[in-house]
Amino acid sequence: MATVIVPAHNEATVIEDCLNSLVNQTGVDHIIVPCNGCTDNTVEIVKNKFPEVICLDIKKPSKTNALNVAEQKAQELGVTYPIFYIDADTKLSSNCITLITQKMSEGSILLSAPTPIIDTQKSSWLVKTYYKVWTSLPYIKEGVIATCSFIVSEQGRQRFDKFADVIGDDGFIRCHFKNSEIANIGGAEIYITAPRDFYSLLKIKTRARLGNMELISKKKCPIIEKKNYSNVMKKKLLSKDFISTTIYIAIASIIRLRAKTQFKKIQSYQWEKDTSSR
Repeated sequence: MATVIVPAHNEATVIEDCLNSLVNQTGVDHIIVPCNGCTDNTVEIVKNKFPEVICLDIKKPSKTNALNVAEQKAQELGVTYPIFYIDADTKLSSNCITLITQKMSEGSILLSAPTPIIDTQKSSWLVKTYYKVWTSLPYIKEGVIATCSFIVSEQGRQRFDKFADVIGDDGFIRCHFKNSEIANIGGAEIYITAPRDFYSLLKIKTRARLGNMELISKKKCPIIEKKNYSNVMKKKLLSKDFISTTIYIAIASIIRLRAKTQFKKIQSYQWEKDTSSR
């Protein structure tokens, strides 16, 4: 059996689809939705349409605080493992929770995620080109990268106390585990809608890079495994994917520059969110 936590901040346009993909899954003890700082009707949707779900109305708009509050509630209810942390703008495939729970019960995987299926049908050409290259990179296939979700076993949850007050909650989790301890689970899928426009892509990717920079600066990463993917990019530049790879590198460079600029003023950082895909 498992516990599911879905943090939500102004997710009225997507929360219903997300919860519909969760409530009929087998192997779930509790679904907790910590709504944080919502100014729309997210809370009303959860409470009125999903009475079987535990809805927490938290005034403070903070994802990591919402996760901590939800975990405290789970402890009161009798938390069961693994714990699924799922973003509100995603959907899980049927039987996803059972498949992942069974795989993690074998003990070798402490941190996992469903296999991400990224929908770029309504995205611009630049966004499609970026994801074409991005999804082919080795570090994506290594698991638990930008899946908008992560699942932690009972043993894995002992690696840290509470979620730190940081931008990147997923990065915070990942850097507590070695690559050999994490994996995407085949057969279990999570459906993610890509940003429609280039600027929305820049916002979410900058946020991810900024989050990683913050984690390093605050020494919140107990495990750092160096990776060198320069040879992969060189091979792509010498292949039929030359044009798309060049575009990807250009976009990645802009993202790095934006993150460095924002990092200088990180204390006043305003959360950048993709609203184009909602």
